[in-house]
Amino acid sequence: MKFTTKSGFGAAMLAAATLAGLSFPQPAAAQLFLTPPDLKPGPIEPNDPLVGLPTPGATPAEYRANLLWNFRAGLNVAALQCQFSPFLRVVPNYNGILAHHSEELAAAYTTLNNYFKRINGPVKGAKAFDDYSTMTYNGFSTLQAQLGFCQAASNIAKSAVLAPKGQLINVAMQRMRELRNSLVPMFDQSTAPNNPYAIGLQPIPSLLDQCWDKNDQLKPACAAPGS
Repeated sequence: MKFTTKSGFGAAMLAAATLAGLSFPQPAAAQLFLTPPDLKPGPIEPNDPLVGLPTPGATPAEYRANLLWNFRAGLNVAALQCQFSPFLRVVPNYNGILAHHSEELAAAYTTLNNYFKRINGPVKGAKAFDDYSTMTYNGFSTLQAQLGFCQAASNIAKSAVLAPKGQLINVAMQRMRELRNSLVPMFDQSTAPNNPYAIGLQPIPSLLDQCWDKNDQLKPACAAPGS
Protein backbone atom coordinates (compact mmCIF):
# COMPACT_ATOMS: atom_id res chain seq x y z
CA MET A 1 0.00 0.00 0.00
CA LYS A 2 1.44 3.36 -0.96
CA PHE A 3 0.61 6.97 -0.37
CA THR A 4 0.00 9.01 -3.49
CA THR A 5 2.89 11.43 -3.72
CA LYS A 6 0.94 13.90 -5.88
CA SER A 7 -1.82 14.50 -3.41
CA GLY A 8 -3.54 17.21 -1.45
CA PHE A 9 -4.29 17.19 2.23
CA GLY A 10 -7.48 15.19 1.86
CA ALA A 11 -5.73 12.49 -0.17
CA ALA A 12 -2.94 12.27 2.38
CA MET A 13 -5.51 11.75 5.14
CA LEU A 14 -7.27 9.01 3.15
CA ALA A 15 -4.02 7.24 2.25
CA ALA A 16 -2.89 7.23 5.86
CA ALA A 17 -6.18 5.74 6.97
CA THR A 18 -5.67 2.79 4.64
CA LEU A 19 -2.45 1.86 6.44
CA ALA A 20 -4.00 1.68 9.88
CA GLY A 21 -7.07 2.81 11.74
CA LEU A 22 -6.87 6.35 13.03
CA SER A 23 -5.92 6.19 16.68
CA PHE A 24 -4.00 8.17 19.22
CA PRO A 25 -0.65 6.50 19.98
CA GLN A 26 1.01 6.00 23.31
CA PRO A 27 4.67 6.99 23.77
CA ALA A 28 6.99 4.10 23.01
CA ALA A 29 10.77 3.86 23.05
CA ALA A 30 12.58 2.61 19.97
CA GLN A 31 16.33 2.44 19.46
CA LEU A 32 18.10 1.29 16.31
CA PHE A 33 21.60 2.34 17.41
CA LEU A 34 23.69 1.34 20.43
CA THR A 35 24.89 4.93 20.51
CA PRO A 36 22.40 7.44 19.05
CA PRO A 37 23.95 9.46 16.21
CA ASP A 38 24.46 13.17 16.72
CA LEU A 39 21.97 14.79 14.33
CA LYS A 40 22.90 18.28 15.53
CA PRO A 41 19.38 19.26 16.53
CA GLY A 42 18.36 22.85 16.98
CA PRO A 43 15.54 25.26 16.11
CA ILE A 44 15.06 26.43 12.57
CA GLU A 45 13.40 29.48 11.06
CA PRO A 46 10.58 28.86 8.55
CA ASN A 47 12.52 30.67 5.80
CA ASP A 48 15.72 28.63 6.29
CA PRO A 49 16.83 27.00 2.98
CA LEU A 50 17.26 23.70 4.83
CA VAL A 51 13.47 23.42 5.16
CA GLY A 52 12.91 22.36 1.56
CA LEU A 53 12.34 23.69 -1.93
CA PRO A 54 12.65 27.46 -2.41
CA THR A 55 9.46 29.52 -2.14
CA PRO A 56 10.54 32.91 -3.49
CA GLY A 57 8.35 35.84 -2.61
CA ALA A 58 6.62 33.98 0.22
CA THR A 59 5.09 35.85 3.11
CA PRO A 60 5.89 34.89 6.73
CA ALA A 61 2.63 32.89 6.87
CA GLU A 62 3.53 31.10 3.62
CA TYR A 63 7.01 30.26 4.92
CA ARG A 64 5.42 28.74 8.02
CA ALA A 65 3.03 26.73 5.87
CA ASN A 66 5.96 25.52 3.77
CA LEU A 67 7.83 24.41 6.88
CA LEU A 68 4.80 22.59 8.25
CA TRP A 69 4.06 20.88 4.93
CA ASN A 70 7.68 19.71 4.57
CA PHE A 71 7.60 18.46 8.15
CA ARG A 72 4.43 16.48 7.46
CA ALA A 73 5.87 15.11 4.21
CA GLY A 74 8.96 13.82 6.00
CA LEU A 75 6.87 11.97 8.57
CA ASN A 76 4.65 10.71 5.74
CA VAL A 77 7.66 9.18 3.99
CA ALA A 78 8.77 7.63 7.28
CA ALA A 79 5.36 6.00 7.61
CA LEU A 80 6.10 4.26 4.31
CA GLN A 81 9.79 3.46 4.66
CA CYS A 82 10.11 2.55 8.33
CA GLN A 83 7.52 -0.17 8.83
CA PHE A 84 10.27 -2.80 9.18
CA SER A 85 10.22 -2.20 12.95
CA PRO A 86 6.84 -2.18 14.72
CA PHE A 87 8.53 -0.58 17.74
CA LEU A 88 8.98 2.64 15.75
CA ARG A 89 5.18 3.00 15.49
CA VAL A 90 5.57 5.18 12.42
CA VAL A 91 2.14 4.40 10.96
CA PRO A 92 -0.06 4.83 14.06
CA ASN A 93 1.87 7.94 15.10
CA TYR A 94 1.54 9.51 11.67
CA ASN A 95 -2.16 8.72 11.57
CA GLY A 96 -2.48 10.26 15.00
CA ILE A 97 -0.77 13.43 13.76
CA LEU A 98 -3.17 13.71 10.83
CA ALA A 99 -6.17 13.28 13.10
CA HIS A 100 -5.02 15.46 15.98
CA HIS A 101 -3.61 18.32 13.88
CA SER A 102 -6.01 18.14 10.93
CA GLU A 103 -7.10 21.79 11.13
CA GLU A 104 -3.56 23.14 11.29
CA LEU A 105 -2.42 20.94 8.41
CA ALA A 106 -5.46 21.83 6.30
CA ALA A 107 -4.72 25.53 6.83
CA ALA A 108 -1.10 25.01 5.74
CA TYR A 109 -2.28 23.20 2.61
CA THR A 110 -4.65 26.05 1.72
CA THR A 111 -1.97 28.67 2.33
CA LEU A 112 0.54 26.86 0.13
CA ASN A 113 -2.01 26.25 -2.61
CA ASN A 114 -2.84 29.96 -2.65
CA TYR A 115 0.86 30.84 -2.70
CA PHE A 116 1.49 28.89 -5.91
CA LYS A 117 -1.60 30.39 -7.53
CA ARG A 118 -0.48 33.88 -6.53
CA ILE A 119 3.02 33.38 -7.89
CA ASN A 120 2.21 31.34 -11.02
CA GLY A 121 -1.42 32.13 -11.79
CA PRO A 122 -4.48 29.90 -11.20
CA VAL A 123 -3.73 27.38 -13.96
CA LYS A 124 0.06 27.06 -13.74
CA GLY A 125 -0.16 27.39 -9.97
CA ALA A 126 -1.96 24.08 -9.60
CA LYS A 127 0.71 22.32 -11.68
CA ALA A 128 3.49 24.06 -9.73
CA PHE A 129 1.99 22.93 -6.43
CA ASP A 130 1.69 19.39 -7.76
CA ASP A 131 5.35 19.36 -8.82
CA TYR A 132 6.38 20.90 -5.50
CA SER A 133 4.55 18.15 -3.61
CA THR A 134 6.21 15.37 -5.62
CA MET A 135 9.71 16.80 -5.23
CA THR A 136 9.14 17.41 -1.54
CA TYR A 137 8.27 13.76 -0.98
CA ASN A 138 11.22 12.60 -3.06
CA GLY A 139 13.52 14.83 -1.03
CA PHE A 140 12.91 12.65 2.03
CA SER A 141 13.40 9.30 0.31
CA THR A 142 16.57 7.63 1.54
CA LEU A 143 18.22 4.21 1.50
CA GLN A 144 21.77 4.67 2.77
CA ALA A 145 20.55 6.69 5.77
CA GLN A 146 17.37 4.73 6.43
CA LEU A 147 18.15 3.68 10.00
CA GLY A 148 19.06 7.17 11.16
CA PHE A 149 16.10 8.70 9.35
CA CYS A 150 13.64 6.17 10.74
CA GLN A 151 14.84 6.53 14.31
CA ALA A 152 14.75 10.33 14.12
CA ALA A 153 11.34 10.40 12.43
CA SER A 154 9.93 7.98 15.00
CA ASN A 155 11.08 10.10 17.93
CA ILE A 156 9.92 13.32 16.29
CA ALA A 157 6.50 11.88 15.46
CA LYS A 158 5.95 11.04 19.12
CA SER A 159 6.53 14.67 20.06
CA ALA A 160 4.29 15.83 17.22
CA VAL A 161 1.32 13.66 18.08
CA LEU A 162 1.45 14.77 21.72
CA ALA A 163 1.66 18.49 20.93
CA PRO A 164 -1.49 20.50 21.69
CA LYS A 165 -3.72 21.35 18.76
CA GLY A 166 -2.51 24.42 16.90
CA GLN A 167 1.09 23.97 18.02
CA LEU A 168 2.41 21.51 15.45
CA ILE A 169 4.31 24.39 13.82
CA ASN A 170 6.28 24.78 17.05
CA VAL A 171 7.35 21.14 16.91
CA ALA A 172 8.34 21.60 13.26
CA MET A 173 10.47 24.63 14.12
CA GLN A 174 12.21 22.69 16.89
CA ARG A 175 12.73 19.35 15.11
CA MET A 176 12.91 20.02 11.34
CA ARG A 177 16.69 20.50 11.36
CA GLU A 178 17.08 17.15 13.09
CA LEU A 179 14.81 15.45 10.55
CA ARG A 180 16.76 16.88 7.61
CA ASN A 181 20.13 16.01 9.16
CA SER A 182 19.01 12.41 9.59
CA LEU A 183 19.03 12.01 5.79
CA VAL A 184 22.85 11.91 5.91
CA PRO A 185 24.20 8.34 6.46
CA MET A 186 25.13 7.72 10.09
CA PHE A 187 27.06 4.85 11.62
CA ASP A 188 26.88 3.44 15.10
CA GLN A 189 29.81 4.86 17.05
CA SER A 190 29.98 1.79 19.26
CA THR A 191 31.21 -0.28 16.32
CA ALA A 192 33.53 2.33 14.82
CA PRO A 193 37.23 1.43 14.30
CA ASN A 194 39.48 1.97 17.35
CA ASN A 195 36.47 2.32 19.62
CA PRO A 196 37.56 1.07 23.09
CA TYR A 197 34.15 -0.53 23.57
CA ALA A 198 34.16 -2.40 20.26
CA ILE A 199 34.36 -6.18 20.43
CA GLY A 200 37.88 -7.25 19.47
CA LEU A 201 38.84 -10.44 17.64
CA GLN A 202 41.68 -12.67 18.73
CA PRO A 203 44.67 -12.60 16.33
CA ILE A 204 44.93 -15.62 14.04
CA PRO A 205 48.25 -17.50 14.24
CA SER A 206 50.09 -18.88 11.26
CA LEU A 207 48.75 -22.15 9.89
CA LEU A 208 52.02 -23.24 8.25
CA ASP A 209 53.15 -26.78 9.18
CA GLN A 210 56.57 -25.58 10.35
CA CYS A 211 54.92 -23.41 13.00
CA TRP A 212 53.50 -26.39 14.88
CA ASP A 213 55.38 -29.01 16.87
CA LYS A 214 54.63 -32.75 16.99
CA ASN A 215 52.07 -32.16 19.77
CA ASP A 216 50.19 -29.64 17.61
CA GLN A 217 51.33 -26.79 19.81
CA LEU A 218 52.14 -23.45 18.20
CA LYS A 219 55.82 -22.59 18.31
CA PRO A 220 56.54 -19.29 20.11
CA ALA A 221 58.32 -17.86 17.07
CA CYS A 222 55.11 -18.12 15.04
CA ALA A 223 52.78 -16.55 17.58
CA ALA A 224 50.67 -13.79 16.12
CA PRO A 225 51.47 -10.25 17.30
CA GLY A 226 49.46 -9.27 20.34
CA SER A 227 48.49 -12.85 21.23
